[in-house]
Amino acid sequence: MNRGLTIGAAALLAVIVVAAASLFTVRQTEQVLITQFGQPIRVISKPGLHAKIPFIQTVISFDRRLLDFESGGEEVILADQRRLIVDSFTRFHITDPLRYFQAVGAAENGIRARLNSVVTSSLRRVLGNETLLNVLSNDRTRITGRIKTQVADEMRSFGVGIDDVRLRRADLPEENTQAILGRMKSERERAASQARAEGAEASLRIRADADRDRTVLLAEARAASDRQRGEGERQSIKIYADAFQRDPGFYDTYRTLQAYREAFGKESGSRLVLTPGNDFLRLLREAPKP
Repeated sequence: MNRGLTIGAAALLAVIVVAAASLFTVRQTEQVLITQFGQPIRVISKPGLHAKIPFIQTVISFDRRLLDFESGGEEVILADQRRLIVDSFTRFHITDPLRYFQAVGAAENGIRARLNSVVTSSLRRVLGNETLLNVLSNDRTRITGRIKTQVADEMRSFGVGIDDVRLRRADLPEENTQAILGRMKSERERAASQARAEGAEASLRIRADADRDRTVLLAEARAASDRQRGEGERQSIKIYADAFQRDPGFYDTYRTLQAYREAFGKESGSRLVLTPGNDFLRLLREAPKP
């Protein structure tokens, strides 16, 4: 009785072990390659429960999701002999587990090393035909497109699809950076000196124009003043002449009285020493003739 139970338990255990070794699950994020004695048998991409020959066949899982790869800084020489330190990143996925296994094996590090070599070579080839201005302008999209195409063509034989290749950083080497900064500083100083010189020239020109306009305005004002003064004196002389011609005696008497007021007035402060018979005092000696 006990012996029968033992044999039954052992048989049940053997069935469980065989079933556990025969069944496996493929997740939605995986794709599986079945090998038998190291030789690939078939590829399973459909998720779910699957079976294999226990203890003979081996299940190797590959990630079917989008994977990232970042390459370190690589120094490349551009078409204009400029040097750049370029960092890039690549997005890829495994399209053919069989080719992938035959090319690099089951380890993921193998494909990353190969991808690093391919991306570096493509960067050097493509950027070697481009100038620094193209790399730093909107042409970068076209450049990365060419790099992606070349990398995708080379990695297709490894069972890998390339979804994107981008330049993450493109910097000049440190010595070139310092030289360019020095040149930029010199350019800015030269531009500032030129701007100051042009400003000084404009200032002198404005001052010269202002002085010329001031001189012209003053000359015109003096000329107008002299013309008006001359016109006033002319009219004054004419009035005096007309008055004298109308009544010479009255005009002479009037002018003499004006001379008395200016000479003997309180504000004059002057002293006159004259003889009593002086003609200037005739109106004081006798009345004027009508």
